[in-house]
Amino acid sequence: MRGKLILVGVSVAALLGACTTTDPYSSMPGRNNTGTGVIAGAIGGAVLGYLTNTSNSEQGRKNALIGAGIGALGGAAVGQYMDRQQRELEAELSGTGVGVARQGDNLVLRMPSDVTFATAQSTIDNRFYATLDDVAAVLNRYDQSTVDIIGHADSDGADDFNLNLSRQRASSVAQYMVSRNLLADRIYVDGKGESAPVASNGTADGKAQNRRVEILIRPFRG
Repeated sequence: MRGKLILVGVSVAALLGACTTTDPYSSMPGRNNTGTGVIAGAIGGAVLGYLTNTSNSEQGRKNALIGAGIGALGGAAVGQYMDRQQRELEAELSGTGVGVARQGDNLVLRMPSDVTFATAQSTIDNRFYATLDDVAAVLNRYDQSTVDIIGHADSDGADDFNLNLSRQRASSVAQYMVSRNLLADRIYVDGKGESAPVASNGTADGKAQNRRVEILIRPFRG
């Protein structure tokens, strides 16, 4: 079940709204980095679910995006839009260790933990910030897509530990993306622990592939 952390005394939506400023050159909403720091301190690396969606549902996300003025895609425009987004992501991420896979009209970015996090840690390796900046820049240019950030683990260790670590890592990536101006209404965050491997856990190479954070990018169809 898709869970959402309840923050006692803190409204994530209000915090995110308070951290929005207007770019004087484009008249478009931007992110106030000082305010974003307040968000990070308030949620402490543990935010899950739909970040600013009070109904905690996919329909709620759609409603929020429509309310934010994000237009829906349809027909042949969907494939063309995702084709362009894929080409830009592949160009930006070449040589970074992050894979870009196409699944129908969806894109999946696979970020292996060995280039993103230290062992058993959920704090992003600062060497990976530039890569995430590039991802955020492309996602900001292609705002007619939703962004699911999902953490995964290999089978080593206790199930509960792996599940929590996968969620914390996904949360860390989501918070960083929000700090780079990615609209929080577009984001869903969760972790699956060791339940969705992409390779065998019987080999070291397979385990390395399974320890990952994935970003699922889907066209917004309204």
